[in-house]
Amino acid sequence: MLKKERHVLVIFPHPDDEAFGVSGTISSYIEMGVPVTYACLTLGEMGRNLGNPPFANRETLPQIRKQELQNAAASMGLTDLRMMGLRDKTIEFEDDEKMIQLVTDLIEDTNPSLIITFYPGLSVHPDHDATGRAVIRAVRRMNENERPTIYTIAFANNTKELIGEPDVHHNVEAVAEKKLATLNSHASQTVWMMRDMEKRLAEKDPEAFKWLHNERFYTYRWDRDFE
Repeated sequence: MLKKERHVLVIFPHPDDEAFGVSGTISSYIEMGVPVTYACLTLGEMGRNLGNPPFANRETLPQIRKQELQNAAASMGLTDLRMMGLRDKTIEFEDDEKMIQLVTDLIEDTNPSLIITFYPGLSVHPDHDATGRAVIRAVRRMNENERPTIYTIAFANNTKELIGEPDVHHNVEAVAEKKLATLNSHASQTVWMMRDMEKRLAEKDPEAFKWLHNERFYTYRWDRDFE
């Protein structure tokens, strides 16, 4: 069961990062009346997928993904969507202090009790790791008694070896339709996967429902350091 939070701040680098493992959690918090802010750092304009059949090209993809992100937010019921204007596949090269200040400004503006982001060093994509690193560094500079809780997503191959199993489990079955709508909103990137997933759901595949109905996170612990 989700804990009632003061404010939830979600920070990811790309449109659709929220859809896969967090959209059910976001939708659940919103239904609980918890304010949620989603700061998306880029428009994912370097994404490899262009739809199937293709309906985007390199010129149109940024605007298409922007609209898809807005549609995804609407599917979750989220009204505080912030597009931070950075460029896809460059987050790892941004100045560290600039990124820390960006996160600090978001924290000061929203005063969250919970932040959701990627686990630095265990999230495969350089933009994912750089985003999580900026969040951890910004929160580390806060007074210990004022730090929000940080839920992180980690899926590198050595995740379990280094930090074990996720320690936060959310059952989001009640908002499964919103999660599916969020995933389908990002059609340029998800259409292949969603065709297969909806087929498996129609066939009552238990593993598909397990994936749809459960979202898992690692609470960032300050006695670890995998930045």
